[in-house]
Amino acid sequence: MSDTGTGQGRATGTAVVVGAGVGGLATAVGLRRAGWEVTVLERRTAPERYGTAFGIHPTAQSALDRLGLGDALRASAVPYRGARIRRPDGRVLTALPLERIERRAGRPELLVSRPHLIDALLAGLDRLGGVRIAYGERLADPAGAAADPAALAADLVVGADGINSVVRGAHFGGASRPRPIGAAAWIGTAGFETGLYGETWGAGRFFGMTPVEAGRTNWYATVPGATTAQQVREAFADWHDPIPRVLDESDPATWIRYEMRHLYPALPTFVADGRIALVGDAAHAMTPHLGQGACTALRDAEALTRAVAAAGPAGLPGALRAYDTERRRSAQRVAFGSRNLHRFMTGRRPALRDALVRLLPKS
Repeated sequence: MSDTGTGQGRATGTAVVVGAGVGGLATAVGLRRAGWEVTVLERRTAPERYGTAFGIHPTAQSALDRLGLGDALRASAVPYRGARIRRPDGRVLTALPLERIERRAGRPELLVSRPHLIDALLAGLDRLGGVRIAYGERLADPAGAAADPAALAADLVVGADGINSVVRGAHFGGASRPRPIGAAAWIGTAGFETGLYGETWGAGRFFGMTPVEAGRTNWYATVPGATTAQQVREAFADWHDPIPRVLDESDPATWIRYEMRHLYPALPTFVADGRIALVGDAAHAMTPHLGQGACTALRDAEALTRAVAAAGPAGLPGALRAYDTERRRSAQRVAFGSRNLHRFMTGRRPALRDALVRLLPKS
């Protein structure tokens, strides 16, 4: 195999990555940069470009820098600053800690649309060359039963196949599985910039707005019991401006509704059999309340591929143990915090909650 710009004259090992979402594509980039021969299996028939915006924390930006993708991210991302937590009447309770994060990290939190991030990852793979993405391929037998990843002819198998991971089901047992939290999330995009960002917390429901790109605003909401766009609009009709306007000026045909779930109980390990590893939602699917799903997937991908690159195929079992040590507890703490934040945000005693939030720093 010819040099692909990775510093390797030939592939040092073979890998199959199951899933072509954020975590899977980032893993493929990292492995290819290390000289591995990579195949990506994706059950969808085309790249996954649905969705709205991802928040990319400075730690995840650093991971993208180490994968050679930081400049591509920054080319299409916008900084996230000046966001506040408000009551439905518009009164500010506190600030989201974005300025403190920026001061500490020396760079701001960034917002990027999901399509732009996926395209940046695909472009990175194109530049490296030598990676085959097999769309429309499921890791399952013709009857639909999960196939054994160990049967794949590769040194390394990476499960990046989301909350319903076939890889996890085949090699990590069934005790840890997706669990609903009894609430649905709605997300969409309005065709104007509000200039007012952050989250508004009411009794059992909330509404968030972030920048995403010029001329657009990303929004997300939870409304108990709502199953139609009209019910969502009615639930926020008397909330502060511009929330009703955001909903009125976004097309319900483009809204996404999904039942929020998380992986429970937490997995005792992210690796198995000395050659199988999980990244992203396959390893630690979490509720969206901390906005860390994409960040943790990117950090997983970079940590895994860094460990594998240092060890090579002969040292793969040790590399996977090092990855598990570095990432598992950290990612699971984020997942735990996100689930608890959901409980706090949607509590039925908003007066007590708001009093506690007002004690937090305002900047």
